[in-house]
Parts: sequence; C-alpha cells; structure tokens
Amino acid sequence: MRNIAQDVDRHGRPLRDLRISVMDRCNFRCSYCMPESTYHEGFQFLAPRDRLDFDEIERVARVAASLGVTKIRLTGGEPLLRADLPDLIERLVHVPGIEDVALTTNGVLLPRCAQALRQAGLQRVTISLDSLDPAVFARMSGGRGDPAAVLKGVEAAEQAGFQGHIKINTVVQRGVNDAGVPDLLAHFRNTECVVRLIEYMDVGNRNGWERMDVVPSQELLTRINAIWPVAALSPHYPGEVARRYGYVDGAGEIGFISSVSAPFCGACSRARLSSDGKLYTCLFATQGTDLRALLRNPRHAGDDEVLRTVLSHIWSQRTDRYSEERATHPAGKTIPKRPYTQDKIEMHYIGG
Repeated sequence: MRNIAQDVDRHGRPLRDLRISVMDRCNFRCSYCMPESTYHEGFQFLAPRDRLDFDEIERVARVAASLGVTKIRLTGGEPLLRADLPDLIERLVHVPGIEDVALTTNGVLLPRCAQALRQAGLQRVTISLDSLDPAVFARMSGGRGDPAAVLKGVEAAEQAGFQGHIKINTVVQRGVNDAGVPDLLAHFRNTECVVRLIEYMDVGNRNGWERMDVVPSQELLTRINAIWPVAALSPHYPGEVARRYGYVDGAGEIGFISSVSAPFCGACSRARLSSDGKLYTCLFATQGTDLRALLRNPRHAGDDEVLRTVLSHIWSQRTDRYSEERATHPAGKTIPKRPYTQDKIEMHYIGG
C-alpha cells in the first residue's frame, strides 16, 4: 500500500480519479454532446501539435498518482481516433500507483483494435449506446453509425477478453429514447455487460438542455421494476457514481447515474485533463488550468515537483458542487449564481 499524504479539496474530497481526453474529435455528432449544427465540416478542431503528446500525458499521470490518483479513464471526443493509443495505455498501466486504466468509446472502431487494447493492459471498456432502434440511434448520433456497428464493437471487446468488464452507457432523454430502454435492457440481460442509465445533463452550452427532458432515475427504476423486479446492490467502492441494482431472477445488473435528480458531488474525486492540456475539476467547469504551457516550458523540463505543486494547489482550492447547486433551483434550466451563469466547457472537450 502506498504511503501518500493525500490532498483533499475544500469539501474534504480526495483526488482519486483522472479522466484524460486524448482527442477532441469524434466520428459521431450526438445531439447532447457535439450537435452537427455546431460541429460541422468547417469546425476547427485541435491541430495534432496542440494536443498533449504521450510523454506529456504520462508525466501528468505519474505526478497525479503521487497525489493519490489510482484510476485513469481515457476519453474523447472519440479516443480510438487517436493513433497508437495502445502505446499510451501500456505506459499508463505501468505508472506506479495506477491500479485501473479504463476507456470510454462509442464502440464502432473496437473491431479493429480491441485485441491490441487488451494486450496493452487496458482493464475495462465503457461503450456508449443510446438505442437499439436505428431511427432513434440516428437521431441521437447525428446520423453517424448505427446500433449494429456498436454491437459489433461490444462483441469484439468480449472476444478480446474484456468479458465481465464492459459497461454500456445510455443517456436517457424523455420522448427521444426512453421508450426503448426496456428493449436495450432485454438485449443485455443474461450477459456480463452492465447497462448504466444516465440522466440527461446540462453539460456544455449547445445541447438545448431543458429539465423537462430529463427522465429521473427513480421513474425509470419504477418502470423497469414492473417488468423485471430488481433489488439494490451495495456499491463496489465508496463514492461509486452509479447506483447498482441486480435483477431478482439473476439475469445480471444495471446501474443509474442520477446527476440531476440525486447529485453525488459530495463524493466526487475526479479531475479531468483536456486533450490540449487544461485541467478541470468539474464536468460542469467554466475554466481550467493550462498545464501544457508548464509541460512545454524549458525551465521546467523534467521538474515534476513544479507540476506536483501546481496540481496539489488546484485540487486543494477546489470547491465545485455544480449538480448540488443545480438541485436548489428545480424550476430553472440555468443556475442563477456566479460562476454558473458563465459558459461551461463542452463535453467532447473533456469527456463525460
């Protein structure tokens, strides 16, 4: 066991998880993340030189681990668009103190790389799948891809050895895909894939979020329980984001991520690193800290202590509790408090 003087933020929350966006681009245009109206063919994404390289990412991960981080998740955009990603994974799994490296993807590129990811040491995969209905899927993905392609990605992950370590993330929107949730659950019952139903959140500024479009987890749970009785399960670890339920008939488990109706800010231990090197301490943040400039400053080449001091200071000053503050304004779509009236960072930029 590591002997680390654990930093905590101003609400007493330790830094345990680091989410690293390796790519701001995506091959989908999901309406709740990267709507086509904004992210069209003329949109200027980051140039390769503007993204952190693997040496820089590994350096941040190593310093974060020295502050208590044990879990890393690679995100995007779509992380599988990043060339040579297995090389980065192999580096990260060998960082002292890192116990778990996972990946979130839309899944369509997994057939070509799942085996390489597994061989590199990736331990878990989360695959986004919002509907099995091709028309609904097209509506939510901006007309990119189809559910059959995602299911082939799930199959590829299973064949590569991730069986038992695959989660399916489904963002549920009222009147869009909520009616199809039972079909999605039925598909994955009696498998080792765990479907997690995510309340539609007001991440970023461009998805047109309205509270009326949110299907509260409790409502979904009631619907599901009427079809297949479920029972609550204990968390795998303190601060687990998803509330776990098992089918009473033994057909597997599902999870609920309820950031809107039941905020879990009090247990949040996550920091997020954008692909261009900005560190954010909340999914709903309005600004981040530029680490790329520090990493590329010749005066600090190889000086991890400077980076460590910066990371420690950022976390120790953290006060974020956006979802809890949102919950105090049940009638509105925005939070009438500074700094929450400012633009929030977009989801594709820092991952979900």
